[in-house]
Amino acid sequence: MDAKYRSLLMRSNRLLGAQLVEQNLIKVDDLEAANEKLLDLISSGTARQRTVLGILAYDLNVVSEEQILLHQRDADATGVIDLRHYEINEKIKADLDLDECWATWSIPFDAEEDLTFIATAYYLSPSVREYWETKYDGKVLWYGTTLEMIAEYLEKIADAAGSPAAASADDSTSASNP
Repeated sequence: MDAKYRSLLMRSNRLLGAQLVEQNLIKVDDLEAANEKLLDLISSGTARQRTVLGILAYDLNVVSEEQILLHQRDADATGVIDLRHYEINEKIKADLDLDECWATWSIPFDAEEDLTFIATAYYLSPSVREYWETKYDGKVLWYGTTLEMIAEYLEKIADAAGSPAAASADDSTSASNP
């Protein structure tokens, strides 16, 4: 992972964790424990494992993705999407950078006129929203989804393209694999 994506990954995870604490969805001690494990996974784990949310939800069991999606829906009126029913828009696919998607746990999946639809498991991370809104000139419609949905969608795209990103996202037997 190059420095640009590593920085984006670190910032996305750090600010998501801070928002989870601020929104009273987790405790500071839980975030500290998750951050320690995340640092190990960033240097040795797969893309699928490099997620503070995965660690909090699946390793530490201190929050569920469902709780977070419901919170987003209630607080920010975001929609929720099941990506299994969508094929990526060809225009978006042509410019898609899978590393930025893995680093932000987000995927632009459709576009209509000048509006881009993005599914994310990291909506609560201000840096993730800022990153994608800057890329698409603020014309973004956000949808929440799970880590597993994002991972499966990215792996499907990588497999179809024969991309080496598919190999970097391979499953391991880690409990933090959503």
